[in-house]
Amino acid sequence: MIQMKSKQQLLYNLLLKIPKGKVTTYKELAKVLKSHPRAVGKMLNCNKEPEKYPCYKVIMSSGKLGGYESGTNKKISLLRKDSVEIHKNKISDKYVYKYH
Repeated sequence: MIQMKSKQQLLYNLLLKIPKGKVTTYKELAKVLKSHPRAVGKMLNCNKEPEKYPCYKVIMSSGKLGGYESGTNKKISLLRKDSVEIHKNKISDKYVYKYH
């Protein structure tokens, strides 16, 4: 099993692969990491460099926004700046980036 520090670094590296105009889900990241979506959320909550590692690009698999340290309004602002459309606090599947 991958140790916590290296798994966390792998997670941060996965965030860097999300293209502009796309988001990913906690579930998608958990599949790649062989982890649980809540564990992914916990690791993202420890992100000390959100400007470098864009955790705002991670949403719930239902399309709902999920949490963000700086608040939902900031997350919405960052996503819109990234050209991601939000309708009724949800994001369409067409914006979800899947790791292959």
